[in-house]
Amino acid sequence: MAGVPWTDGDGRGWGRGIAAHLGGEKGENVLWRSPLPATAAGGEADHNQSSPVVSDGKVFVTTAFWPPGADRTSRFPEHRVTCYHAADGSRLWDVEVKPGEWLLGDLRGGYAAPTPAVAGGRVFAVFGSAVVHALDLEGRPLWSYRIPDHERFDVALPSSPVVAGDSVILQLDRKKPGATMVALDAATGELRWTKARPDCDFSHVTPVLAELGGGRQLLTPTSEALLGVDPADGATLWSCAWGRTISPVSSPVVADGLVFAVGGRGGHPGVVVDPTGRGDVTGTHLKWAVRPMSEGLSSPVAFGGLVFRLNSPGVLRCLRIADGEELYRERLEGVDPAVSPIVTADGRIYFASAGGSVVVRASPRFEVLGRSDLGDASLASAAVAGGRIYLKGRTHLYAVGYPETSTEKAR
Repeated sequence: MAGVPWTDGDGRGWGRGIAAHLGGEKGENVLWRSPLPATAAGGEADHNQSSPVVSDGKVFVTTAFWPPGADRTSRFPEHRVTCYHAADGSRLWDVEVKPGEWLLGDLRGGYAAPTPAVAGGRVFAVFGSAVVHALDLEGRPLWSYRIPDHERFDVALPSSPVVAGDSVILQLDRKKPGATMVALDAATGELRWTKARPDCDFSHVTPVLAELGGGRQLLTPTSEALLGVDPADGATLWSCAWGRTISPVSSPVVADGLVFAVGGRGGHPGVVVDPTGRGDVTGTHLKWAVRPMSEGLSSPVAFGGLVFRLNSPGVLRCLRIADGEELYRERLEGVDPAVSPIVTADGRIYFASAGGSVVVRASPRFEVLGRSDLGDASLASAAVAGGRIYLKGRTHLYAVGYPETSTEKAR
């Protein structure tokens, strides 16, 4: 439920020459590891599914933790935004921010599920207590926004912020009838627009910003349909019906100008859509329907006209986006289907976390390139920058790469 991690918002890390072995008993290719705030303070961590974000030689993470022995249902954890030096893992700053107004009674989702966004010299951090904080790159607070109607969310507020131009867009899919999408001014936090999402009961999805159909679109599911949305005002450009009502958890992905989207829960269907249409395109721009799959809370990735999708209990499918032909279906042991993968520019797919990781070739033929385990499993997805992969475990933050090729790039 951490949504899309990340880099370009659809799983593309665009790195090259990154190590295929990420740890193991000898810590192979681990360049550094640094304690997360809960570890440094001896606290009890939240699930902390949010992924690291890398920008301008810095790694940013959000976390939440309680003092040892605290009653987690009666008090807020500390909410923290922390910045590390990408080159050596040294902590540059660690800031505690105020929680919002939603004290979670059900902790399955947790307080630090959304991944932060970094753009325009600002860090935008969303927490499950229903609050958004903006900080500058030195950790100084700029503004905060309290998310209203938090009592109508499901067990968590998992959707991560998306920056489009000078707006921060939040998908706030509460239980009916309160689902909305909102845009905040990135500089001030002022509300720019709100768009109701009447066809959405709730979802745990981060929308994907893409250049498609001659302009920018936010690709986002509702309970009834996949939508292309104008990020300027939230207006729906097109919609394609799923064929049944779902509660989506998986973000879409783009390949060869087509949008691939699946619900993500067990038995949910999916669609492949040409995003150049307008209005209801179910009968005109639906290229093919994706057969229901077993549950897979992560998002798919695409490379070279192929889509790769991992489902429980660890089954990897490779599909051709043009016609839906399944090129292979293979068991992928040792990785969590809830952790979203990334794909690099040289055609490697990293099903990577600070726990078990497997790297496979992004090709029509199944080929495993590396297996490893850092022994610090969490549900945070990876981030890629400067020839390195950054992994956030339950206790530590890690940088993995080849020392001779990645040290200068990380500075």
